[in-house]
Amino acid sequence: MHSPHIAKPTTVSVIMLKVLAALVPGLILSVFFNGIGVLAQLALATATALLAEAAMLKLRGVPVRFFLRDGSAVLTAWLLALTMPSLGAWWLIVVATLFAIVIAKQLYGGLGNNPFNPAMAGFAAVIVAFPAQMAQWASPGVPLNALQQLAYIFTHQLPSSGAPDAVAPATSLGLLKTRMLLDGYDVSQFFATPLYGHVAGFGSVWIALAYLAGGLFLWRQQLIPWQTPVAMLVGVASVALPLWQYDPVHFANPLFHLTASATMLAAFFIVTDPVTAPATSRGRLIFGFLVGVLLYVIRVFGGMPDAVAFAVLIMNIAVPFIDHTIQPPVFGAKRKGGPA
Repeated sequence: MHSPHIAKPTTVSVIMLKVLAALVPGLILSVFFNGIGVLAQLALATATALLAEAAMLKLRGVPVRFFLRDGSAVLTAWLLALTMPSLGAWWLIVVATLFAIVIAKQLYGGLGNNPFNPAMAGFAAVIVAFPAQMAQWASPGVPLNALQQLAYIFTHQLPSSGAPDAVAPATSLGLLKTRMLLDGYDVSQFFATPLYGHVAGFGSVWIALAYLAGGLFLWRQQLIPWQTPVAMLVGVASVALPLWQYDPVHFANPLFHLTASATMLAAFFIVTDPVTAPATSRGRLIFGFLVGVLLYVIRVFGGMPDAVAFAVLIMNIAVPFIDHTIQPPVFGAKRKGGPA
């Protein structure tokens, strides 16, 4: 028998398949609460990612079929689709996916060489370049049917009969900031609105719990470390809690921030990316915690309520420094990098 410390052999494609499976519960609930537009975004992102990956592999002169089957391009596409607006124009997800695969991944040498999380790089590129087009969410109060959602994604046309409010300009995070800054709402007034409830908005809690369940599955499968997601969630709560206690009129409670937007998705599926996160346990704790702090600061005090991408990308820059500072000495050496 193998000793307990010997890991079972696995492949990149098997790992990616398990991560995709862990995303399925959150995907199903996203479709249930936000509509069929989520699946349209997913299909567009997946097709674009596979075509872009194949083209770049061909240009680089490496085996296309071998690397295309590892599933990393599909995972990038899914993560992008689950963070993009459900009713965003078809070309928006295509541009984001092309940036993620071509610029953020393949130009750096492909899987394992990219310093930045490709999905977050693609998201950041389009939200900076096209902020108005990124505010195209299905309104829970005026739902569109499946055909109307698809028509809006591909033609940007709403049905002629009474659906001017069917497209919401922001998520619950963006709406909270808008209502407080422009309309003079306090947090309690926002939470009292029937469409957004008392926690994180229409369906957000259930979707967050689904991502939490998927993340726990990956942890039980020993595919992700516990340090990064736990540290990130602690980082968010450590800033949200004292500010909420200090001024509950202007700051939402920690549970809102933990379940709003893509917080849980980021904690278990994005910051746990082994390529763009630190290699050591202490490094992961530092990395995750600072991602959580930055996420809250940008979300609340910055101009972007959906701050996950920027928090992750900023900390991706710091990963080499964290690894260099935190890594233990080489066995037999008196100090890090020193002679034996």
